[in-house]
Amino acid sequence: MDIISLLSLSETALELGLICSLTVLALFLSYLMLNVCDLSTDGCFTLGAAVGAVVAISGHPYLSILAAMAAGIVSGYITALLQTRMGIDSLLAGIIVNTGLYSVNIAIMGGSSLLNMNKTDTVFTAFKSLLKGTVLSQYYKLIVAVIAVALVIAFLCLFLRTRLGLAIRATGNNPDMVKSSSINPVFTTTVGLCVANSFTALSGCLLAQSQKSVSIDIGSGMVTVALASLLIGVTIMGRGSIFKRAVGVVLGSFIFRLVYMIALRFNMPAFMLKLISSIIVIIAISFPYLRNKWPEVKRRLQHRSRKAGGDAK
Repeated sequence: MDIISLLSLSETALELGLICSLTVLALFLSYLMLNVCDLSTDGCFTLGAAVGAVVAISGHPYLSILAAMAAGIVSGYITALLQTRMGIDSLLAGIIVNTGLYSVNIAIMGGSSLLNMNKTDTVFTAFKSLLKGTVLSQYYKLIVAVIAVALVIAFLCLFLRTRLGLAIRATGNNPDMVKSSSINPVFTTTVGLCVANSFTALSGCLLAQSQKSVSIDIGSGMVTVALASLLIGVTIMGRGSIFKRAVGVVLGSFIFRLVYMIALRFNMPAFMLKLISSIIVIIAISFPYLRNKWPEVKRRLQHRSRKAGGDAK
């Protein structure tokens, strides 16, 4: 692989990584801050893509962003409603919503499993026209992705420092203490999931407009990808400020996409990519544990080596 191919690969991975990092930031809020494992991510991602595509096709590219995020908020509200008001376990609630969204997404797409947006004006084509004739014109997709990620990170950093944001973080740390502090965990959980799912839907909307098409399977496996990226970012950056951790998960998304793109470059069969995703998740989850265990394993190996040396004498 020459340097030009590597740079092209890195640019593509950076674009996809930034767009998909919005979903990772959604999990950062719901999984790390709120301590809720939301498995509706795949369906919500597709929901944002479908709603954004339909609105963009009707001639409203900028409104498509707001419409997609609004749809994500509705999805998050329903997921929270099942958990907090109907006593359904968070994992099961996510699965139920994810399953139901499949039919909803097909209905939004007019009964079709594919929408073509080749002749549709999107936020990307708008920025391409805006940057026409400048040195940045060829990087219009990357610029849109950077702006979206920067705005979401800025929002998270400010939001999680507010009274409501601190209440959401407290709900994730100790819900029993939150109840005794006159904070309504039902409200904080609902707000947290609504905000998180709006980010997921935004990610789906931008990816669909970037690729100029939407398929019903566009969000398939997204929860696995996002979880792997999240754990990679946490492993790299460790603990710290909200900004540092948010930047870390974005970096994790880029690294995951780069590995993915390299696998494709080496003609990896398409059916093997899901296995690669699973392996990356396993490595990301087990790495901190194995790193902590390594000194003990090293001592045992050294002890066995010395013992074997003594027996040989």
